[in-house]
Amino acid sequence: MVLTSLHYFYIVMVVIILSIMLMKKDIVIPCIIGILAMGYLYSGSAVAAIQSIFNAIIYAGNEFWGIIVIISLVVAMSKALQEVGSDVLIMSPIKKVMVSPARAFWSIGLTMMIISWLVWPSPAVPIVGAVLLPAAVTAGLPAIYAAVAMNLFGHGIALSSDFFIQGAPTITAAGAGTEVTEIISASIPIWLSMSLVTVIVAFLMMKRDMKKNSEYYAQIAKMAETKEVKRGKTTILMAILTPAGFIFDIAAMLKFKLAGGDATALVGGTAIIIMLITVLTTYNIKDAFEKVVDYIKAGFSFGITVFAPVIFIGGFFFLGNQSGAAAVFGEGAPGILNDISIFISQNIQMNKFSTVLTQSAVAIITGLDGSGFSGLPIVGSLAYTFSNIVDINMAGLAALGQVITVWVDGGTIIPWAVIPVAAICKISPQELARKNLIPVLCGIVAAIVTALIIL
Repeated sequence: MVLTSLHYFYIVMVVIILSIMLMKKDIVIPCIIGILAMGYLYSGSAVAAIQSIFNAIIYAGNEFWGIIVIISLVVAMSKALQEVGSDVLIMSPIKKVMVSPARAFWSIGLTMMIISWLVWPSPAVPIVGAVLLPAAVTAGLPAIYAAVAMNLFGHGIALSSDFFIQGAPTITAAGAGTEVTEIISASIPIWLSMSLVTVIVAFLMMKRDMKKNSEYYAQIAKMAETKEVKRGKTTILMAILTPAGFIFDIAAMLKFKLAGGDATALVGGTAIIIMLITVLTTYNIKDAFEKVVDYIKAGFSFGITVFAPVIFIGGFFFLGNQSGAAAVFGEGAPGILNDISIFISQNIQMNKFSTVLTQSAVAIITGLDGSGFSGLPIVGSLAYTFSNIVDINMAGLAALGQVITVWVDGGTIIPWAVIPVAAICKISPQELARKNLIPVLCGIVAAIVTALIIL
């Protein structure tokens, strides 16, 4: 494998963009420049380079459209429930559990993990966000840390193990040429060490931050306090129907084995129905026509506002994926991140220590596009290859790659991958990624150390 100027430029731009992000600056401008320059490096044409900006935005927009819609629909539903006061009633029993920020953090995190195990994080985000998030914020948990809990427990702990649906271990096992059960069994100590270290570090950082900025967070909690609302028949009806509707969704997902996009579609349709019932039982028919449009406009206005800059950012990073590069530059475009990973694996002296570090580095690099499971076939294949060169447990090495890849690629430290949680919590994706970064890096170190001990 030989790397070209396109590969090296992409690496440089990733470093620059991540550095700017860590300085708490917006990264849209460097992403646009990166797309333009890569378009020129690949095609040698100024016209094609300019076109690549638009093509990258269209590709990223198509990738994000499903997320934009589900978030917008849930926001529209939430606004309808807020206007009739049902949201306050829904939170009433939950408040009895979430009596402090610490309890709220663990409650919302563990709930997110369980639902994500059963139906994956994508449909879990709007369910948890609609029902538990307001109660957690009212209990004094800042929205940013509610997002951290949802992200780490859902897209990290649950998705990296995927014990029930088994999508991740199935892909990894196929690449490694072994059984799914072997990957799952080998992953448990590595997954457990990373998960525990990550969430404990995140929780301790939250406690320190809230203590250091106690006055600021106290003001936010006071603003989030729910006010007494006048209860009508619609208020009570929707307070019962809303959680019942989402419980029905979860039951249907389990019964009919719906996951991913199919499960998300069910949640989106339920949100629309709840909004319609709320409007039709509250207003007369004439006003209901206008109210539904108002809520939908408000929901999509929020969704587009949140996602607009992320589409540009995603447009650049999707170029690292072969399907993204082909969609923007044309057929024959290289899979930059895959090429870089193969180059690293081919040019490092292999022993147990270097093998574990190489597998970890490849897992992180292939996860930078934030598209989900794209790196799993690679880490599975590398585990098979490395195990023929070095005396090391192949299933364990593949599991290490799976756990790290999903924590990165599935969406905990990549701004364009955390947007579903960031959007539902109404916080900045970049800020959420920054909050997650140190805990996840600590977790990755723990996973590597565990792998070196047990493999």
